[in-house]
Amino acid sequence: MKLVIIDYGAGNIKSIQFAFKRLGVDAVLTSDVEEIKNADKVIFPGVGEAYSAMEMLVTSGLDKVIPTLKQPVLGICLGMQLMCKSTEERNTKGLGIFDVEVKRFSNKVKVPQMGWNTISNLKSELFKDVKEGDYMYLVHSFYAKKCEEMIATTNYETEYATALQKDNFYGTQFHPEKSGVAGEQILKNFLSL
Repeated sequence: MKLVIIDYGAGNIKSIQFAFKRLGVDAVLTSDVEEIKNADKVIFPGVGEAYSAMEMLVTSGLDKVIPTLKQPVLGICLGMQLMCKSTEERNTKGLGIFDVEVKRFSNKVKVPQMGWNTISNLKSELFKDVKEGDYMYLVHSFYAKKCEEMIATTNYETEYATALQKDNFYGTQFHPEKSGVAGEQILKNFLSL
């Protein structure tokens, strides 16, 4: 199986590569369009700030490539947020794969939300053998609003979409690669989609 991690300069790549290595899969880090298009599975990671990350995607032309991919694609954290219509973070226009806006938590709660929180309302083969209320690791100041494409929710100040799916595109706000046994199960499930 050829698993590709999109390299656009915005990701905590090593922890993702190590997580898949533990599952027996070597993930290739690349920005090469043909290599991405020909992969069996694609990971779209992201850590950092949306506007700068989107600029890097536009500069490399990957903003045009990612929405056309036909194989299973998993956006993680900022990767998922960039797959949305837009984010309030510096009023950034996203890739528009998911028809939802990303909002900022208010100042009434500690921002970023950092640490472990539960996932609920699981609705996808991505969560096979994962239990309602399992804990996932999160670090974020922005969240996707509840929407038709949500396949899991988390509650922090408000209930929000912590995972999304549309066709072959999946996204998790949490970091499955840092979420212990349940997170590893999600990565296994992604590999077997």
